[in-house]
Amino acid sequence: MYSLRRVVEEQASKGCVEKIENILGPDLEPTKYMKKADRSESTVLFRVSSSEIECASGIINTRKKLYELLKASCDEEAYTKLSNAISRKSSAGFRELRFSEYFEIFNRSLTSIPAIKFYSIDGGRYITSSIVIARTPDVDSFNASIHRLMVLDEHSMAIRIVPRHLYRIHELNMKAGKDTEVAIVIGAHPLVELASAMSPPYGVFELELVEHLGGHPLEVVYTPIYGIPVPAYASIVIEGRITRNLAKEGPFVDIFVLPDRVREQPVVVVDRIYISKNREYFHVILPGGGDHLILMGFPREAAIWESIRRAVPKVRKVRLTRGGGMWLHAIISISKEVEGEGKTAIMAAFAAHPSLKHVVVVDEDIDPDNLEEVEWAIATRLQAGRGLVVVRNARGSTLDPSSEDGLTDKIGIDATAPLTRREMFKKLEI
Repeated sequence: MYSLRRVVEEQASKGCVEKIENILGPDLEPTKYMKKADRSESTVLFRVSSSEIECASGIINTRKKLYELLKASCDEEAYTKLSNAISRKSSAGFRELRFSEYFEIFNRSLTSIPAIKFYSIDGGRYITSSIVIARTPDVDSFNASIHRLMVLDEHSMAIRIVPRHLYRIHELNMKAGKDTEVAIVIGAHPLVELASAMSPPYGVFELELVEHLGGHPLEVVYTPIYGIPVPAYASIVIEGRITRNLAKEGPFVDIFVLPDRVREQPVVVVDRIYISKNREYFHVILPGGGDHLILMGFPREAAIWESIRRAVPKVRKVRLTRGGGMWLHAIISISKEVEGEGKTAIMAAFAAHPSLKHVVVVDEDIDPDNLEEVEWAIATRLQAGRGLVVVRNARGSTLDPSSEDGLTDKIGIDATAPLTRREMFKKLEI
């Protein structure tokens, strides 16, 4: 059963769930409790005064929590699960259930669900864990991806869409004179969210990947109006349409805890809201918090590992660093067998994750999780004339405030020791 409630109950049995008894205001107050939960690596439950729906945050704010859900004992097992999920189409399909057995109509408006204003600069109250599912108009399939939603009024939201698959779907529908019919899912199982954060080829339905991540088919129901498949266990399902109308979206504090700028973004008009009969938790992702970093960064980390292992025989560890928002900075350790493999790994990393800005490659005796060791390797093993790779004016990430709308300079650092003098570069043991 892919149920967020069941995940929280399992975490509670291990003593890592804290429940806030006080009812919180929806503006700013929940943020301090979510930040505290991240520091203590715990999950936090709370309610806000604007809604009766119970919220959960910090569900996968650590790598350990994610690996427990993936039933992975190490990095390689976790990365392999994600790689295999993308490369193999679902064998058993979904377990189809009846929508009416799991959801009922929520006879209230958007203002009665727990949207939150996280930071004082935010342009409004946001829903941050929403999985948007749409039919692909040019392929017999669906697409699922996570998008932030800013509540505008009782029946509409602004949705942030970047030029990826949902953007393409909406563009095709607009050219045909149609709105984009969507089902918006909030409070799904973390592996459903992880699958929705992955980037399989266009036309591969992300929810089909869940089976390979969790070991059994996902339970789905089909929405009454548009017939869109959604997880049977979720807190809220919203049926609506992405229209051609635009509204100002933002500012919004994003993954670097910096304000993303205001943009004109499409407006989602709500047709109907449904609530779980099982009273699943409403997942709140703290912008820049642990859940946010893991969901955005880990699928890219797995893609980098897969790309490098195809180019370099022995990859020891890949880390998208927290200081780089698990998005812009990667540290990679390899077992170098021939000169030049450090640069090969750098280029493979940039190819796998185009948003990367800086890549450091180190030898297998350096632990990428230990930044002091990484700095030591750069200090003792790097000569800029032979170890630096600089790529100018490349497409990067719009999340980087120093870029020019995503156009950036990239740096690769080969901090591996020369093979011919390897013994000279080993730290002596006491």
